[in-house]
Amino acid sequence: MNIQNSELILNADGSIYHLNLKPTHIATDIIFVGDQNRVDKVTQHFDTIDFTTQKREFKTTTGTYKGKRLTVISTGIGPDNIDIVLNELDALVNIDLKTRHVKKTHTQLNITRIGTSGSLQADIPVNSFLLSTHALDLNGMLHSYQITAISHPEIENAFVKHTNWNTEKASPIIIANSTFLEDKLSSEITSEINSGITSNIHSTRVYKGITATAGGFYGPQGRVLRLPLQDATLNNKIDSFEYQNNRITNLEMETSAIYGLSKLLGHNAVSMNAIIANRATGDFSENPEKITADLIIYTLNKLVQ
Repeated sequence: MNIQNSELILNADGSIYHLNLKPTHIATDIIFVGDQNRVDKVTQHFDTIDFTTQKREFKTTTGTYKGKRLTVISTGIGPDNIDIVLNELDALVNIDLKTRHVKKTHTQLNITRIGTSGSLQADIPVNSFLLSTHALDLNGMLHSYQITAISHPEIENAFVKHTNWNTEKASPIIIANSTFLEDKLSSEITSEINSGITSNIHSTRVYKGITATAGGFYGPQGRVLRLPLQDATLNNKIDSFEYQNNRITNLEMETSAIYGLSKLLGHNAVSMNAIIANRATGDFSENPEKITADLIIYTLNKLVQ
């Protein structure tokens, strides 16, 4: 059966509803950024720009970097926006928009997130890079889908026990990254980058760990302004969790949704984080734009190798 108009919504020009894109507008290698203004900070390094468009917070630019075709998309903030972006990108490559039938041949996308994040561990300093080996979903969006095949019950159960998780909230989910993309992006920072393109990177390597994804910035991440928290000790429980030498290293708002939907839809995904804050020490980067710019260059060069 074809997919109904109410489920797969197209604009008058045939582009997909929220992203305002047609299949020819995107590459199979895609970079996600949260901030729409960060799209230009990535594509300023491109050799060519072939296409650009924006609708709401979703800005997309496609071009080439060192001969490789890449697309950069701003997703906005939070797992709900990732639900829109990933489902619509998948529809562009795996659904025939004219016949509204799923294509017989699956096209796999390679998705790399370049984002900012706060470290939860004192030994992962500000102005360092962190690659998310797994994501811990704390927000519940993925529970709308059939997730049994992508979860890791042994780690999830250990986390629930360690934190005395409130069962009135959605149960946590652990999702792994794409090892294909991890291998491309996790090697040590090269001397070329340290000496030629950027400088003053505090870390000489890419840290790795489990990234926790919250559904909000304040209460869901343990910040208190005027509202008391349901569990004021949750952040300490998250910080101290360890399972077979795996620990939760940072906290942000998109990675678990990216990993979960990518796994379910058959795409590769990895999240690269510029650590601009350290919640354990109370430090914040004196120049967060600089470390983010460093991570952009690092990621672009790894993707074209």
